[in-house]
Amino acid sequence: MSVSDGGQVLTLAGHLPILPVVVPFMAAPLVVVLGARRLAWPIAFAASLSALAVSVALLLQVLEGGGVSYHIGGWAPPLGIEYRIDAASALMLVLISGLSTTVLPFARRSLAHELEARRHMLFYAAWLLCVSGLMGMVASGDAFNIFVFLEISSLSTYALVASGAGRDRRALTAAYDYLIMGTIGATFFVIGIGFLYAATGTLNMAELAVIIGENGTDRTIQTAFAFIVVGMGLKVAVYPLHLWLPGAYTHAPSVVSAFLAGTATKAAVYVLLRFMFTVFRPEYLFEVRALEVIMLPLALVAMFAASVIAIFQRNLKRMLAYSSIAQIGYILLGIGFLSQTGLAAAVIHLFNHGITKAALFMGVGALLLRADTPFHDRIVGLGRRMPLTGFAMVIAGLSLIGVPGTAGFVSKWLLVQAALEKGWWPFALAVVGSSLLAVIYVWRMIEVLYLQEPEEGGRAEAPLSMLVPLWTVTAATVYFGLATGLTLGAAQSAAEGLMSGFIPVAGEGGGG
Repeated sequence: MSVSDGGQVLTLAGHLPILPVVVPFMAAPLVVVLGARRLAWPIAFAASLSALAVSVALLLQVLEGGGVSYHIGGWAPPLGIEYRIDAASALMLVLISGLSTTVLPFARRSLAHELEARRHMLFYAAWLLCVSGLMGMVASGDAFNIFVFLEISSLSTYALVASGAGRDRRALTAAYDYLIMGTIGATFFVIGIGFLYAATGTLNMAELAVIIGENGTDRTIQTAFAFIVVGMGLKVAVYPLHLWLPGAYTHAPSVVSAFLAGTATKAAVYVLLRFMFTVFRPEYLFEVRALEVIMLPLALVAMFAASVIAIFQRNLKRMLAYSSIAQIGYILLGIGFLSQTGLAAAVIHLFNHGITKAALFMGVGALLLRADTPFHDRIVGLGRRMPLTGFAMVIAGLSLIGVPGTAGFVSKWLLVQAALEKGWWPFALAVVGSSLLAVIYVWRMIEVLYLQEPEEGGRAEAPLSMLVPLWTVTAATVYFGLATGLTLGAAQSAAEGLMSGFIPVAGEGGGG
């Protein structure tokens, strides 16, 4: 299949950049229109799997031949909307679609326990919209289009978090808090985009970068930078703009927590990276010193404050939520170094922490199936009764700490390297010190699961439909800790592209 675009013949392979966004977006209303509860999950899984296959193909294509530019409807920017795929965006597409595809099989049994059956159909429709929105945020090269997809993913996320209200009424409060904070963040972000448009007359991010690079910055562009950073900082849950995250991850259904912890804040970080490094460009960041003066201190505070709070939590999901805030601190630390090694560490930690935290939240979901609560006093000894679930959580916990042989070690080692390259050895010590705090709360989890006597009565292992996805992601944390070629290569390529602005693309094309 091919289409003609201004004399250029575009094969089906040329349409790959749009497919990861369009497939789940079209599948979401299909789930509702068909109205058959038994078809909701197969449609969602098929759409997610298709998006994953296309994302992997795009990643391999980008690593071999460079970035790809795709013009929606054949309309070239600035009139048309551009999708631009490079190493960073391709790696994020694989992470989002991969976690969706892995978590969905886990969701069938988990949702049967945590969510009323009559709500499953709408749940999967909202799930697909969330996936489509996150993929669109990553793929789009148009600033306002990113805002549109940000809102699509956010609105569906609020619904997914609130769906836990059938089991825990606090999910409604958590969703409301998330809604308020998310709306404030989105408002700041779109105001920033408005200032950019007022100053440059374009919304295409590549053209924004060229115009700002040629004409320099004025008060309007500087104001746009501030609004965009603060707005996306709320979405990222940058400390102290993180207050929505603990409640959302704690009270949402376990599958929602697993998916959002691995993707939502990561996509927001990617958007923040894209604006800071390819629209405003590293030269401007060096000039204003915003990362050095603001982001580095906030990263350090997050790494330590959130880890200390996590230590004292007695709800396992809430402990993991605060751990996520601390891990976001590591990502911001890599960005704040303003070096290629630091950016590579940040990008690869986006991926590695995504799969690690998804495994941990899925493990909690399996425990909930048997204990019906994530509080420590109700899951004591379950590691003995559920050995496969418990062992998977231990491995994922080791990755969270950064033990050699796991994915978490790779990104933390790169962070230490980045700090030493700049001669900032106190930051290297900070990475190690924060990791030691992670040892404490991971050890508390292990102690509860294994070193305390279980309650009376038999407890069965989680069903195979939950164990296979759990162990798939857990195995990935080990695989990508040992075989680092693909992820490290993609992260280094992404960092090189970010430090140099928008990289040239291998193909210019349009879609019908």
